[in-house]
Amino acid sequence: MKRTTGLIVIAGLAAMLAACAKVGATVGAPPGAPTPSPAIAAGWFHSLALRSSDGSVWAWGDDRYGQLGPDAAGSTSSFPVRVPGLSNIVAISAGAGHSLALEEGGSVWAWGYDDSGQLGDGGSGYTSAPLQVAGLPDVAAVAAGGNGSYALGSDGTVWQWGDDGTAVNSSPVQVAGLSGVTAIAAGSGYALALESDGTVWAWGLNGDGQLGDGDNNDSPTPVRVRGLTGVSAIAANCGHSLALLSDGTVRAWGFNNHGQLGDGSTSDRNAPVTVSGLTGVVAIAAGGGPTVYGGHSLALKGDGTVWAWGANDLGQLGDNSTSERHTPVQVTGLTGVTAIAAGGGPTTYGGHSVALEGDGSAWAWGSNADAELGDGTPAAGYSSVPVQVITGPGPLD
Repeated sequence: MKRTTGLIVIAGLAAMLAACAKVGATVGAPPGAPTPSPAIAAGWFHSLALRSSDGSVWAWGDDRYGQLGPDAAGSTSSFPVRVPGLSNIVAISAGAGHSLALEEGGSVWAWGYDDSGQLGDGGSGYTSAPLQVAGLPDVAAVAAGGNGSYALGSDGTVWQWGDDGTAVNSSPVQVAGLSGVTAIAAGSGYALALESDGTVWAWGLNGDGQLGDGDNNDSPTPVRVRGLTGVSAIAANCGHSLALLSDGTVRAWGFNNHGQLGDGSTSDRNAPVTVSGLTGVVAIAAGGGPTVYGGHSLALKGDGTVWAWGANDLGQLGDNSTSERHTPVQVTGLTGVTAIAAGGGPTTYGGHSVALEGDGSAWAWGSNADAELGDGTPAAGYSSVPVQVITGPGPLD
């Protein structure tokens, strides 16, 4: 069962993903073949959608730092609003309070919270108007973390600005020691990189084992995630990490207080473990944060169904309950899904999920404290089943 609440939104988004089998909050590809980022993205308390027909970006949820763009009215928006000044966008990503967009041709735009230089303009505070990030090579993918930003160059290099957990950079700097990278994922204070040989590398904070190298020591330089080969996609959030293997199974490591690693336990892991009972997966997403309120995970199977595990206090697993799950359960009522994203930050109000179906409709579930559901209802409460994101007062087409 899922709840419809109005107009089909985001019509036309699915076309961009038709040729891409692996899509999610962060996207990987078979080694050696980078793929675009997804047409949806979830931050801690806001979400983004990319319309493929014109490359426009739409946003809803929390706007206290301008992360929805200058046309949002008020501190939240309960329906998608267009981010002005952006066109021909091919990829998007959402962080704690900032947003990134990759333009066709390889340029990157950033807006929202800028306390740690995550907009890359050397400033501070925040801005609702997208700014072009200078000092980057031709970019193939972007990833927004907590208060940090990352870009994957078309040459396989990785670039970082903002807070990466061990250093703060107000403009882009190249991450040393990485080459041949095909995908990136950003958590809060740490990041992951997938290289063309199917190995995964991580750097930044590691207090919960989120770097996956077998210890809990922070690392300013990339370390190899233990025991992983044949990886095709990666995902990260505040304190836990996911990897999708080419055989359709999923590995997880890091913080596990609510079972977000999916191995049937609530024990933290500083090296990858297998997510129980999942096969045929084509995309993954990690949401939530490293507190008593954090942590959930999503997986999209090749049959178009979505599966979820971890924290569920606000219905972010979408199984019509608020019971946390230590192994995957199916999200209620979704079929033909082509993309997924998981959001939520480290507070009692964090935790929401978004999915895009093949007809271009977008669905959301979990917290609505900051209007994350985008269904036109006031910013309050939650939904434990998917509700349809609406267009609001203006047409999207």
